[in-house]
Amino acid sequence: MKVDFEATHSALKPPATRIGLVVSDIDGTLIGPDKKLTPETISAARALREAGIALCLVSSRSPEGMVAFRGPLGLDTPYAGLNGGMVVSADGDIVASLSLPAQAASDAYDMLHVHHVDAWLFRGHDWLIRDAGAPYVAHEERAVGIKPTVVPDFRPYFEGVGKIMGSSADYPLLQRMEVEIGAMLEGVASVHRSSDYYLDITHHDANKGYAARMLAKTLGVDMGEVACIGDMTNDIPMLKVAGLAIAMGQSSEAVRAWAHEVTAANDQNGWAMAMRQFVLPRAPVATGTKEGEAP
Repeated sequence: MKVDFEATHSALKPPATRIGLVVSDIDGTLIGPDKKLTPETISAARALREAGIALCLVSSRSPEGMVAFRGPLGLDTPYAGLNGGMVVSADGDIVASLSLPAQAASDAYDMLHVHHVDAWLFRGHDWLIRDAGAPYVAHEERAVGIKPTVVPDFRPYFEGVGKIMGSSADYPLLQRMEVEIGAMLEGVASVHRSSDYYLDITHHDANKGYAARMLAKTLGVDMGEVACIGDMTNDIPMLKVAGLAIAMGQSSEAVRAWAHEVTAANDQNGWAMAMRQFVLPRAPVATGTKEGEAP
């Protein structure tokens, strides 16, 4: 994704001076490359809670793949999966869901299939695949802690699809598919890579910006007092609407262009550093916690 960094960055509104809610991506942001929470991250999340700042998670994962992080972080807030296409209450009930039109789902699948990109469907709480031995299936099972359902044919399932995910080790091909499928389904679908090897295709309005607004509205927080943090191009929609936008250190220039601040990479506790350096000083409740100190 090409972007005029200086023009985009210089056009950003000034960052918020007060933060009441953090909306955070998970993979590449909240967790490290090992897919685990660090003690520093758990401590920073506790500091947010003590400072009166709510924390909501949003991810390209299915909601089921997000649950494991909520307990350690002490979260009782709503969250959003499928790139924002499914918003879930703290109790796990679906409160809002956006699905791809069936024809768009079929067209996207056909494009991936003809280019030999393995495709998965996410439909309600179900993860559907055609080949259990395909690259990245086992990787995703380990990462999200859920098992897919193998089906012989996707055709009966294109109604009600929340997300189609394409997976491939051919990173340039997936980058090209992002552009070509995005153009083919312009105005109908949101098409973004959530990692170098995953391409997410959702309803046009199902993006992390939509999710951030829904979560803020549910919690009664003005978007001007919401901090959003992420690392990939699928995080840009929420960075655009945030009162305070934070990019991870390993983010591309396209992502950094939309950020007020850039923290360290996710393998260097960048999330915890961002909370202490950029968010906690803007807390509605003064905590006296200094950067680098444990609460």
